[in-house]
Amino acid sequence: MIQALPVLRLLKKHLPDSEIFWWIDSALAPLIEGDPDLTGIIRFERKRWAKPRFWPELIRSIRETRAREFDWVIDLQCLARSAAFAWLANGRRLIGLDEVREGARGFYDVAVRRASFNTHAVDWYLAVLPALGVPVDQDFVWLPERPQVAAAVAARWPGAGLRWIALQPGARWDNKRWPAEFFAELVRRLVSETGGVRFAILGSGADEPLGRVISASAPEHCVNLCGRTSLPEMVEWVRRSGLMVTNDTGPMHVAAALNKPLVALFGPTEPSRTGPYGQAAAVLRMELPCSPCLSPRCTYQEPQACLRTLAPDRVLAQVRRVLARGLEAAGPTG
Repeated sequence: MIQALPVLRLLKKHLPDSEIFWWIDSALAPLIEGDPDLTGIIRFERKRWAKPRFWPELIRSIRETRAREFDWVIDLQCLARSAAFAWLANGRRLIGLDEVREGARGFYDVAVRRASFNTHAVDWYLAVLPALGVPVDQDFVWLPERPQVAAAVAARWPGAGLRWIALQPGARWDNKRWPAEFFAELVRRLVSETGGVRFAILGSGADEPLGRVISASAPEHCVNLCGRTSLPEMVEWVRRSGLMVTNDTGPMHVAAALNKPLVALFGPTEPSRTGPYGQAAAVLRMELPCSPCLSPRCTYQEPQACLRTLAPDRVLAQVRRVLARGLEAAGPTG
């Protein structure tokens, strides 16, 4: 969803009188509630509507969507359910991505091909705009500031003037996770070298055990936020941090959207396709015969070697380089 936001920004920029609605899983809706470029949100109750007794709600949502008589319907997810809902919306023109996955492209009037295997997802999404006669440029604010959320974060977790590093130890796939004990070692080493740095450990409630392992390495320097922040609060934590060390996951894309310095740890996935946009140099990965496998399950002879052989020493060295660049950019103090 974060990678799709530039499409919204440019649609509204070049078609300022347009009314744009976003069809979205209700669990992710808080990320775009109140967005200045949106007219409204159409919520998809993914878990609820999986049960037949709630199908009347789904049918009602489809009817309400059709009643809006959209000119364009754009599907950037290219899944069977998103393509089917987009088709049922009955807009005048339906455009999506040309991908074999789940047969979604069969629903579209126009399907936009990925320029190459290595084309980044953001650039592929943006490619739908020229097909609609909308120019593509980089003149937009990806994630506008949300002062009220930022103030709530500052009030709940005071830390003005401190140097924060955000850590993201979780990921949707287990084999995209750099080991928690490696994160803990990284924290210990950085605390011993820098002293004043603090760590915000981000993640869902399911990541809380990972947060505990990491925060135990330096309790006075860590705040375990796993399961304790809303999605907008997570964004503001990334915004207030000077650096993020992260697996390949959603908050990594938030950091890239905010143009935050990153150290992104990649294993089974391909960074040219789904890495931090505009920060290819931020990626660390091991060159192995099996990587990137693009699979949620590791079948290599040495399980999860693509991340387990990425030693804390190498990550620490990269973090040092990024922190040094930040100090140089800040200039002398006194």
